[in-house]
Amino acid sequence: MNYFFGFSHWKHDFMKPFLHNLDAGSIIFINPIFKKNYFDLAIKKGLDKSSSIYIWGKKSFPLVEEFALKHNLQVCRVEDGFIRSVGLGSDLTQPYSLVVDSRGIYFDPTSISDLEYILQTTIFSEVLLERAKKIRDYLIEKKLSKYNLYKNKKLDIPSDKKVVLVPGQVEDDASIKYGASGMTNLELLKQVRQNAKNDYIIYKPHPDVLVGNRVGNIDENIALKYADKVVTDVGLDSVLEISDEVHTMTSLVGFEALMREKIVFTYGMPFYAGWGLTNDLIKQARRERNLSLEELIASTLILYPTYINPRSLIVCEIEELLKELDKEKKLYNASRIYRVKIKIRNFISRKSQLLLRIITLKN
Repeated sequence: MNYFFGFSHWKHDFMKPFLHNLDAGSIIFINPIFKKNYFDLAIKKGLDKSSSIYIWGKKSFPLVEEFALKHNLQVCRVEDGFIRSVGLGSDLTQPYSLVVDSRGIYFDPTSISDLEYILQTTIFSEVLLERAKKIRDYLIEKKLSKYNLYKNKKLDIPSDKKVVLVPGQVEDDASIKYGASGMTNLELLKQVRQNAKNDYIIYKPHPDVLVGNRVGNIDENIALKYADKVVTDVGLDSVLEISDEVHTMTSLVGFEALMREKIVFTYGMPFYAGWGLTNDLIKQARRERNLSLEELIASTLILYPTYINPRSLIVCEIEELLKELDKEKKLYNASRIYRVKIKIRNFISRKSQLLLRIITLKN
């Protein structure tokens, strides 16, 4: 039997297409709404020394993890992939890619993950590298990224200065806790200004923070003490196109900048740092191999995640997903009715999830 811990109720249905190799009857989600002890509930539902355990992200379930260690059970950690959807995860939007990691998780550099193992050990074929190059070209041509939320537009900036992009992040995100020692967006911005005194700094808040779903907001007046411009309702590609450098803690924007051949400085230890492609303030001793950009892309976008087709919800290759995302993004940007429909769906989903949390707290 397969036991899933830390998966909110809204995630139950979307997980099933990704678990096509598991018998539907063997999938058990542990959500103790009326029982505070998740471990007791799991035991009652049959958790034993032959079970498999899945945990969302870096959520902590000490009793389950101790049980797994005692009985030598594999614990897999699950998280959104790097090309996710048209819409935010915090808006409870269905993801079209996930990673299931049997060693750790990609954003926690304190231990090795499946992605790091792939990056460290894979012998890349020419066929795979050519495929990675084509994926990169398609992503850039179609201006696709993780969330694909905002329209791209031309930005007016001075032409006589180096342009430095500082992407904001969700400050209580596990990637900050484990990969950047809890650094804040404001601390990053101050440090970048110190390191790039004469450059034109653009600060782009994280979309989850902008809509008020997550932590990490900087008052614009404060941000402008260290940045020359704050950009919000504009696609990531528009900003990357005019940037010379990206300075980041652990943001995926650094990886997307590498794909566009920008210079990247990391102030934490994201998965793409330490392979000879970035300028890193922190070093990770395990990462000794120098990789090409195509090798990084092949590992990160082809070998590591699982993708599903948004229409059929059947597991597919990344190339198939990208074509579907391009269609969905165009529809989202072209149709006001479609955008309103999505916003209503997101509102209802968030309120339903909030109601479940209130019930949980009361019990």
